Amino acid sequence: MSGVARDQDVDIDLGQLVRAVWARRLRILTITLVGAGVAFAGAKIMSPQYRSETRILIEPRAPAFASTQQVNDAGAGPLMDELNIASQVQLLQSADLLKKVINDLKLYNLPEFDDAANGSALSSILVKLHLKKNPMENPPEERVIDAFVERLQVYQVPGSRVIGINFTSKDPKLAAAIPNAMANVYLSTQSGAKLDSNSEATRWLEPEIESLRRKVSEAEKKVAEYRTSHGLLQTNGTTTFPAQQLNDISAELTRVRGDKANAEARAQAVRNALSSGEASDTLPDIMSSQAIQRLKATESGLQSQISDLQTSLLNSHPRLKSLRAQLADIRTQIRQETQKILASIENEAKVADLRASELERQKDTVQANSARAGEDEVGLNALEREATAQRQLLETYLVRYREAASRADSNSSPADARIVSKAIEPVDPYFPKVVPIVVVAAVATLILSAIVTMLAELFSGRALRPIDARPETIETETVAEEKIAPQAAPVAAARRPAQPSMLAVVADEEDDAIDQEEETAAELPQDDNEFSVTSVADYLTGSRAPLAIAISPTGDDGSAATVLLTRILADAGRRVILIDMTGSGHPTELMADDQAAAGVTDLLCGEAAFGDTIHSDRFSDAHLIPQGRSDVRRAMRGVDRLSLLLDALAAAYDLVVVECGAADVAGVSRLTRSRDVEIILSLPQLEETVFVTLMTEFQAAGFERVVLMSDGEAAEQRFGEAA
Repeated sequence: MSGVARDQDVDIDLGQLVRAVWARRLRILTITLVGAGVAFAGAKIMSPQYRSETRILIEPRAPAFASTQQVNDAGAGPLMDELNIASQVQLLQSADLLKKVINDLKLYNLPEFDDAANGSALSSILVKLHLKKNPMENPPEERVIDAFVERLQVYQVPGSRVIGINFTSKDPKLAAAIPNAMANVYLSTQSGAKLDSNSEATRWLEPEIESLRRKVSEAEKKVAEYRTSHGLLQTNGTTTFPAQQLNDISAELTRVRGDKANAEARAQAVRNALSSGEASDTLPDIMSSQAIQRLKATESGLQSQISDLQTSLLNSHPRLKSLRAQLADIRTQIRQETQKILASIENEAKVADLRASELERQKDTVQANSARAGEDEVGLNALEREATAQRQLLETYLVRYREAASRADSNSSPADARIVSKAIEPVDPYFPKVVPIVVVAAVATLILSAIVTMLAELFSGRALRPIDARPETIETETVAEEKIAPQAAPVAAARRPAQPSMLAVVADEEDDAIDQEEETAAELPQDDNEFSVTSVADYLTGSRAPLAIAISPTGDDGSAATVLLTRILADAGRRVILIDMTGSGHPTELMADDQAAAGVTDLLCGEAAFGDTIHSDRFSDAHLIPQGRSDVRRAMRGVDRLSLLLDALAAAYDLVVVECGAADVAGVSRLTRSRDVEIILSLPQLEETVFVTLMTEFQAAGFERVVLMSDGEAAEQRFGEAA
């Protein structure tokens, strides 16, 4: 129909897709076999490619005669670093190394490495069309290198210091020879680099060593001259003569002071023995005297004789008197001899004291000389440090020079790498693999054939089905009638005279007369079924407009059709609300449980809250905002707030239906500022003059989507039977 779109959401029927593929299984299998045969033939036509690999281990290497220290020094280098391994990979792909391999193996004579010289017809056509660069513009050497690089692959084995060299060629012998040749050239290059380093080291060290020798000689000469001029002669490796002399005097002074103290102590002991009258036989100095020992022996003999004679002679006997006189004389001699020993010891103490005084004087003199020598040693130490540093540097250069000179041949400078796996001549080609190619081609052909079959089903529409598989229009209307008719509230009459709507009242008060010229009238359709309530419901389901305004020029019978439309949309799962803006309030009578419920007039007058005006339909999931109890004229003074109300409802519902009754274009224009609305002309009994007039007026006002809803006497029968 002209005003209603019959679009409906559809879903993909997977079962139909599978059945379509199965029905064409022979065709798909045939195409798959053909694809596999083509792949097999193509694989057999392709020239076989062979690949071989050489592996190199990067590790520090030293000559067999190298010392342990040299090996450790070599192992401490940066060879374990990942960046160093990556650098070696780049070195293996350097242009100089590749050119040397190409020249050694004479690869420039092989057609495999210069396909441009024997270019194909396709390549010539592409070059003439400027779609491909002419390879002949490049020099032959560059073309060979490009072909060589395309077949070469150098990589680091993950998690190791091993570098792999892969090469692909049509000739299996060449595939094995090239990686081995690259490895040998790389090792010789590394060894040659070491030899060059050694040669450069020897050339640089020779003049440096001669210069250092002169510097060392001059430094040692300055040290000797400084020692002589300042008297800093060495007695041993570390001590000078003044320091050694001071040490000797200090040691001697300590010894002399000890001897003096010892002599004074011995003299005091002898002196104490003499003054107290005690026996001095126990003193070491007395007992060590030979004279004292002889006198003591004589004294002992005389005492023994006196003791023997006293037993037989009287004390006055001359013999006894003589012996006693001799004994007294001996004891006098002993005392005299003891005095001499005491004098000798005292003399020793005096001599030691004099010796100590002399040594102290000498010590002061030598100490002063040593202090001056210490000041002179500061300059001497500076000269010695300079001489030592020059000497150590000279010795280091000499060691390096000998090492570099000993590595003058290639055997003494091995490369820091070795071949761990040589490339061998491959037996089986690397490409093409006939079996994998055929299998992949067959699977790909099978999948593509199935996809093409499915797409054909989809584009033909055979694999599409409606999402809402509802019965036909007549069955839907019957179900709706069964739901609504038994429960419809009785009304005074199925059809009442048309009463002015609330919007018409406002239009009369404000005298907003909009003069519009009539435009082309819409042609009336021949089939009334296209404008049924169910058809309009299907159209609104597919429409994206959030607002639908229903106009009922004939009165309550048109409002009843709008109520039926709202319930059908609710039964279809749409969130829909109807706003009763009629003058008679007939939609409120059909849907509301309480005819005096708060509604739109109460909301506009400020006598009810927004949430209190929304009510549920008695017979469906739809919602309703009734007409209300407040004065219509007073409510319509706040009609500008209706647009805000409609915007809020449009955000919460899928569709907002406004039943305006017998409203005109001016009232509808005041109701909404947007033209993205659906205008529904509810005419249960189609009157051509009324329909054409309204259609022309609404289209002239800018409302492009005007839908006719005419269902004969269906609505009248469904709501009139209850009455």
